[in-house]
Amino acid sequence: MANILVTGGAGYIGSHTTKLLLQEGHKVVILDTLELGHKKALELLPETTLVQENLGNYDAVLRALKEFRIDSVIHFGAYASVPDSVADPIKYYNNNIVSGIALLDAVKDAGVKNVIFSSSAATFGEPHYVPIDEKHPQKPTNPYGQTKLDYEYILHWYDVAYNIKSIALRYFCAAGADPDGVLGEDHTPETHMIPLALYAALGRRPDIKMFGTDYPTEDGTGVRDYIHVTDLGSAHVLALNALHNGAESNVYNLGNGVGYSVREVIETVREVTGREFKATEAPRRPGDPARLVATSEKIQKELNWRPKYGDLKTIIKTAYEWFEKNPKGYDDK
Repeated sequence: MANILVTGGAGYIGSHTTKLLLQEGHKVVILDTLELGHKKALELLPETTLVQENLGNYDAVLRALKEFRIDSVIHFGAYASVPDSVADPIKYYNNNIVSGIALLDAVKDAGVKNVIFSSSAATFGEPHYVPIDEKHPQKPTNPYGQTKLDYEYILHWYDVAYNIKSIALRYFCAAGADPDGVLGEDHTPETHMIPLALYAALGRRPDIKMFGTDYPTEDGTGVRDYIHVTDLGSAHVLALNALHNGAESNVYNLGNGVGYSVREVIETVREVTGREFKATEAPRRPGDPARLVATSEKIQKELNWRPKYGDLKTIIKTAYEWFEKNPKGYDDK
């Protein structure tokens, strides 16, 4: 059993990972401003303790690390919208890098030696080949991806200088909802493909936009590797266990190895829900690569990670069931 600080733990992936950590018997402290996270999600995980602070507040983070005797940090706390990062890169550098360094300085000064970092496939940019492995060149096409790549380098040098071990997990499109129906996906504003398509199916929006229909893909729309949020959470738990067992710093890609186009997602949502809805063609968004599909062979081989909910229909079904039970999301904003 470990004492773990989860930054951004009231958010989508953070809350699902926290649920798994609690099931493993760990004690979890959440560091979250609740700007984007949900207090209600944490109320559904009553064993957690919330520290409502910004990760850039060195004094507050250091105090929490010492007070709760934290031995490991899982870092989700970041802004994560590609179009928003293109429009406002300073916001992303201030939060993802400047505040992220303040977090690591507190980690160093508190004597914490294990960090799991929620990185992104956006560090790769336009793929030279697919599926993308860990050796693929990293040339981000947007500020969000650049901040994630920069932070990977920062973690490397903190290991060299201060012996803080880290595992960075690069993943693509998190999707789906807790198979137990407890937790789900609720962003404001929502930018993710699957929930937006489900909103259209449920009549919560007039249509779903297909941003770019002239990509060099089979049907002209962007292709992404969708991975169930619970499978992502399990990878974070396995990575944490690896560090606790003495593993060296490392990076892993997480994906199902199968890409689905925007049009395929829309058709699967129609199939799962049994509802028709309008899909509208729209121009490409700046910074969006045409195709992102990962191979997760390395983490499967080294940490024995296996996605349990890899089928697109299963991913969409879990999300749909949560939205049907929670038509207003967490409704705490």
